[in-house]
Amino acid sequence: MDNIKEVERVGMGMGSSGFLDDKEIGSMKEPLLFKNRINTTSQTAIVGANLCPIQSLDYEVIENDLFKQDWRSRTKVEIFQYLVLKWILAFLIGLGTGLVGFFNNLAVENIAGFKLLLTNNLMLKDKYYQAFAAYTGCNIVLAVAAAALCAYIAPAAAGSGIPEVKAYLNGIDAPSILAPSTLFVKIFGSILGVAAGFVVGKEGPMVHTGACIAYLLGQGGSRKYRLTWKWLRYFNNDRDRRDLITCGAAAGVAAAFRAPVGGVLFALEEAASWWRSALLWRTFFTTAVVAVVLRGFIDLCRSGKCGLFGQGGLIMFDVNSANPTYSVPDLLAIIFLGIIGGVLGSLYNYFVDKVLRTYNIINKKGPSFKILLVITVSLLTSFCSYGLPWLSQCIPCTAHLPTPDQCPTVGRSGNYKNFQCLPTHYNDLASLFLNTNDDAIRNLLRSGTEKEFHLSTLFLFFVAIYCLGIITYGIAVPSGLFIPVILAGASYGRLTGTLLAPILNLDVGLFALLGAASFLGGTMRMTVSLCVIVLELTNSLLMLPWVMLVLLISKSVADSFNKGVYDQIVKMKGLPYLEAHAEPYMRNLVADDVVSGPLVTFSGVEKVGNIVHALKMTRHNGFPVIDEPPYSDAPELFGLALRSHLLVLLKQKKFTMQRMMTGSDIMRRFEANDFAKAGSGKGIKLKDLNITDEEMEMYVDLHPITNTSPYTVVETMSLTKAASLFRELGLRHLCVIPKKSGRPPIVGILTRHDFMVEHIRELHPHVETHK
Repeated sequence: MDNIKEVERVGMGMGSSGFLDDKEIGSMKEPLLFKNRINTTSQTAIVGANLCPIQSLDYEVIENDLFKQDWRSRTKVEIFQYLVLKWILAFLIGLGTGLVGFFNNLAVENIAGFKLLLTNNLMLKDKYYQAFAAYTGCNIVLAVAAAALCAYIAPAAAGSGIPEVKAYLNGIDAPSILAPSTLFVKIFGSILGVAAGFVVGKEGPMVHTGACIAYLLGQGGSRKYRLTWKWLRYFNNDRDRRDLITCGAAAGVAAAFRAPVGGVLFALEEAASWWRSALLWRTFFTTAVVAVVLRGFIDLCRSGKCGLFGQGGLIMFDVNSANPTYSVPDLLAIIFLGIIGGVLGSLYNYFVDKVLRTYNIINKKGPSFKILLVITVSLLTSFCSYGLPWLSQCIPCTAHLPTPDQCPTVGRSGNYKNFQCLPTHYNDLASLFLNTNDDAIRNLLRSGTEKEFHLSTLFLFFVAIYCLGIITYGIAVPSGLFIPVILAGASYGRLTGTLLAPILNLDVGLFALLGAASFLGGTMRMTVSLCVIVLELTNSLLMLPWVMLVLLISKSVADSFNKGVYDQIVKMKGLPYLEAHAEPYMRNLVADDVVSGPLVTFSGVEKVGNIVHALKMTRHNGFPVIDEPPYSDAPELFGLALRSHLLVLLKQKKFTMQRMMTGSDIMRRFEANDFAKAGSGKGIKLKDLNITDEEMEMYVDLHPITNTSPYTVVETMSLTKAASLFRELGLRHLCVIPKKSGRPPIVGILTRHDFMVEHIRELHPHVETHK
């Protein structure tokens, strides 16, 4: 893995001996130069329900001789083509994500609409047991289909996907998180899961879907699935793919919420770890394409050509009809909502973490247990959705309703579900439960309807959604957290507004909006992006000051208890995520205090057998190259050679019998593209090499493929500065060099695992690592 080790032998110039496996390393008590510190932090993380090996991504520019030659040889036309292709790919990402977003909504509305129509028609005939059987049966069939896709085809598609995308953009590469199979299951599994009536949303999965589309386009398709486009294979490095995936994540939010500006801000605030002005412009362009695509299809569906898909599809909660006048009691009520949102949000995150850890134990037992868990949760959800409305009292359709002529609602959606009531009455709890999640939110945010819902209905719905949202997240189904959180927040917001209606000026629908914003802030701990998303969702710019206030209060309150839900999931999965700010305890340590060993080095011209042996005995991805006389006056660090580049060089067998520099010959035979980052699963493996015993005794010149300008820090640099440098530059390796001359030219190499608190706590147990 990435944990490059500290110096293991005295004469580092030749690199011809001393390569040890992990057991031999552990048995050595005191090497000649340094204390033998081994980084024992986990090199695996949970992907799906399985422990998988993880790697770091190379966001650094590898400035070797081949790269410099390639850059010098590029013409202005080639540079222009490269820049134009970036914009073409941004357009294709927006187009693809917009089409998938519309297809998702179209499919959910029609599948769920058929299920709800079937249930409603049976209830109109007083066939209540048959209606329950049909409703539950449809839910279980859809849930099992979604679970089977996740369990057998792409386990990495389960859950939201936002933590995985966030980890990738931080520099962590885990298997299959952006694979074509994951994209397929994410799309269809999300449709089936949402249509099955689970308290989940399709918004989180859309972020993952957009990232998968960007990744697929960025690497020119998939050779494994015979989906390859040679004209797209220009972005063969992690740095360019990172930018594309950032655009994909922004496009996913824009497609899910019809919030293009919110999508850009979500990528900036929550998803991306590195940002620059050029990326801002491209992500904005991508989300604009999504908005245009969605608007075009919505206008098409208004003509009735999309089946049951209508206004309820791509969610837009228009609360602009309410007059946002307010007074001092309104301000106090809004502050109260913010505090409640922070407390409930932190409690929600706590329970989600506990449930995820429990479900992980169950899911590890195999696909059949995953499906069984999904069936159990589906049954519980169906019982609640169909059974709880029987506890609600029927409300007469009177003139106090804004649209009494539409009461009761007979079709699949609407505000006034008849359920078991008389023909002139409606069941307010059924209007929330026996609807799609989007329609339920629309009903809660509806303005001018103070008497539409009983207080008991709002309380019961809040408790049910709060609990169902907790136990549903973590099952083997693509599931987002946005919609459950909005539903629960809107419920207690409307409940608060209804209770205090005699002394307040704000409409209860606006209080529902503020409740949703407060719960979003309390769970996800975002401010700017959530504020813009909520405003774009509701088309209510006049509510901007109150949404800002409630988000700031709820985030501040919740931060005093625990971290945001996505940060907790990243930590629970074991992903070595680097935070934006170094921890305070790092100021008491220097780089040399955490660097681990043993370090494996190569000479500038190295024996083939030594390289092959090192590759077999270690899992390192970077090897320092040391020049010694006669190639230099004294031992000096020439640069850093990557494992993937060494494998390409060995595969082509450009060896010599004598120990001599052959850089000019290698420069003629190779191009920089030969060493470019391969797509997922396409790179050369050690087992692909076929080197004879005679070739093992030959030599190879490493100078042309060595990065001659790796980032270095002196061993006495504070760990705080080193960690900040490592994260801000998006590094995979950070070389540590000695402060004084007369010592070997390199002390060790820092990787992201060396900054993990578990490693530091093991090396320095006396250091207080808690906040």
